[in-house]
Amino acid sequence: MQILAPPTHRGGSLKAAQDAPLVQAVLQTVAYADVFDYPLTADEVHRYLIGHTASRGTVRGILSNGQLVPSLLSRQGRYFTLCGREAAVDTRRQRAAVSAELWRRAVRYGRLLGNLPFVRMVAVTGALAMDNVADGDIDYLIVTEPGRLWLCRALVVAVVRLASRRGVTLCPNYFLSERVLELEERNLFTAHEVAQMVPILGLERYEQFRLLNRWTDAFLPNASGTPRRLAASGLKRGLRWLELPLRSRLAGPLERWEMSRKITKLSSHSAEHAEAAFDVDWCKGHFGDHGQSTLRQFEERMRALEAQLA
Repeated sequence: MQILAPPTHRGGSLKAAQDAPLVQAVLQTVAYADVFDYPLTADEVHRYLIGHTASRGTVRGILSNGQLVPSLLSRQGRYFTLCGREAAVDTRRQRAAVSAELWRRAVRYGRLLGNLPFVRMVAVTGALAMDNVADGDIDYLIVTEPGRLWLCRALVVAVVRLASRRGVTLCPNYFLSERVLELEERNLFTAHEVAQMVPILGLERYEQFRLLNRWTDAFLPNASGTPRRLAASGLKRGLRWLELPLRSRLAGPLERWEMSRKITKLSSHSAEHAEAAFDVDWCKGHFGDHGQSTLRQFEERMRALEAQLA
């Protein structure tokens, strides 16, 4: 079942509590993270609390007053998991170690991408943004100047291939032009992707992106701002001197040719993937339908928890 609005799950024993909505929200938040084998600290439960605004103190109180722990949630040191999922704490620690090794590469290559023509923002997304990498991929969202997204993507792909030869897997799988920063897909998964992303370059554009997507507040009202602060680094000249000749009328047909060529090729692989989409202002290469799968698994967890409360 796909979540199109903040979910409201009702369980018998939770309804009796005066703060039942917040208790439910805490349970939902830990259950959602469990889809990713990702136990949460109390502060993370607060930041990613689903559908409700609350103070850190209130969230900590719910996690310590016996309403959820140990009946539905388990505490392992700093981390909270669903009962029976305690092994995920070791998984998180192992992935955090892998992620720590990747961040230096992610920043270095992200800044290189940010100095290519027409790039206006580079942000780390996906598992690395949460220090939860299992496969070594570095996912990026890239914002481009309108009208040159596909030429920009071609230059980015060249960097991806260069990195691959050095054993680094870059996955810039989401390109948006500045014309379409307000996202149309609005659900809990997308709200998390927006709230979790870490800007490397183009902080001004990142702030505009967050402002235009304030709809995420309906899902994650406490998750404002970037979850991680990197050393400030603005867009530099790099190869951006190429923008002038590539912005000319002579380059227009080249942009359209590249767009037509790549959309034809990419679309042949995306017919059965609802989350992949390509147009003049976006290239969303999400072929795994990861968002829909995540929401289904989240719903399954909540149904199982509600069965325990019935």
